[in-house]
Amino acid sequence: MQIISFTSFDAPVIGYLQDDHDRLVAHKERPAVVICAGGCYRWLSPREKDPVALSFAAMGYQTFLLEYSTGERAAGCRPLRELAQTVRTVRAHAEEWHIEPEHIAVLGFSAGGHLACSLGVLWDDPELELDANCRPDALVLCYPVITTGKFAHRESADNVTGGDPSLLEKLSLEKRVTAQMPPTFVWHCVGDESVPVENTLLLTTAMQRAGVPYECHLFAGGAHGISMCNREVETPYPAIAPWVELCQTWLNARFGYTP
Repeated sequence: MQIISFTSFDAPVIGYLQDDHDRLVAHKERPAVVICAGGCYRWLSPREKDPVALSFAAMGYQTFLLEYSTGERAAGCRPLRELAQTVRTVRAHAEEWHIEPEHIAVLGFSAGGHLACSLGVLWDDPELELDANCRPDALVLCYPVITTGKFAHRESADNVTGGDPSLLEKLSLEKRVTAQMPPTFVWHCVGDESVPVENTLLLTTAMQRAGVPYECHLFAGGAHGISMCNREVETPYPAIAPWVELCQTWLNARFGYTP
């Protein structure tokens, strides 16, 4: 494995690249996943970073970790611009990094799920200077923050908008869904006491109405921030851990990928 790094508007990105392309015939190019950890747009949770990147690398994906801006630096959609530039960079270096340029997914947890979904619904927003080169080909949203309305995770909403009322409305993502949103895999725990499951229900309702291909899994009980649901990340939830295999099956089918 080759480990690389680059910056996206000063935000560090770490890439874990398979380096066996010169010995394989079937998979000289691989799909890629850009990972956005959660943390209320205030910090980035360690359990949603390297353990996730290495797990998806083990599935055969080229993986990238974006250390997007948090705290005061998160205001004004800065993390969204950083993620958009990261996807552009991965796509631009597809040949060099042995990536299939039309098979780039963005995976996010909690506030990172809000960030991933923001790019999925706002990728062509002229006000943000976004375009088709930054559009993900698939989204994976794990207990995501979606709404800034009644069921909002208020700290995440306040951090990413900086208190700007117009951004608060713009980043209520269930209102931004169109048929151009990428296919989406989403899961949530019904027992999540931090980010209510209604966030995912609002999103799936909007995707259903817009005709966006999606797969949704709701797990009984559970909690927030449980990442891979195993002992490595200190949140062992055996009944919920199958989300990883379900996600792999879904992504592989979307991308026509057979590891």
